Amino acid sequence: MKPEIHPDYHEVEIECACGEKFLNGTTKKGDKYNVDVCNKCHPFYTKKIKHEAAGGRIDKFNKRYAK
Repeated sequence: MKPEIHPDYHEVEIECACGEKFLNGTTKKGDKYNVDVCNKCHPFYTKKIKHEAAGGRIDKFNKRYAK
C-alpha cells in the first residue's frame, strides 16, 4: 500500500436530537456531529408510527363520511 494516500480515519461523537450520544468512525473532518434520528427514536426501530402529518386527512375523511 502506498503511504499517505488514505484519508484519516478517526472516531467522532454523534448526538441525536433525542439526546442519545454514541461514537462512530468516519473520514470526515470534525469531532462532533448532530443527527435528526437514531435507532433509539426512529419509528422503524421503535415500532411507533407517527400519524401527525396524516392527522388532517383522517379528520377530513371522518367529517365527510360521518353523516
